[in-house]
Formats: sequence, C-alpha cells, structure tokens
Amino acid sequence: MRAQRKQCQVGSKYTKRYSEEYKRDAIELVRSSGRTVTEVARELGVSSESLRGWVKKARAAQDTGSGPGSVRAGRAADDRDEELKRLR
Repeated sequence: MRAQRKQCQVGSKYTKRYSEEYKRDAIELVRSSGRTVTEVARELGVSSESLRGWVKKARAAQDTGSGPGSVRAGRAADDRDEELKRLR
C-alpha cells in the first residue's frame, strides 16, 4: 500500500495528510491482520498515534451507525439476532 499524502505547511513545520482511502485501508489492515496498531503503523510508516486515532474514530462511527461500515455492521447484527432466535 503506497501512501497518498500531501505536505501542508503549518508555520515552519510540515504535516502529513493521508487520503480517506489510505486511512480505510490502514484501518482494515489493523482489523484483519491480528497485529497491533503499533506494528501496522511501523510497517506503513505512519505514526501509531495517528493510526490509533483513525481506528478509534472508525469504531465510534460503526457503533453509532454512521460511516462506511455501518450498513455491513447492521446486517451482521441482524444476522446475529436471527441466529440467536433460531438457537433459542
């Protein structure tokens, strides 16, 4: 995965900016790999604090039912509820 980032000058320092697609891919890598945020961040060359924040924000969006994973999460919850009913 190649970083799609832009350099933005803030005062005399430069801040890395990552595309939403890059962030989604990085979050999915954390979720699917079973590795820690720190390990994935190191591999990608991203700050572990940045990646941790992205993951936390994505979880919050999923829990509240907003964001790109919410439809899938809603279906998973419905499937789980149906399975529980069937088992009872």
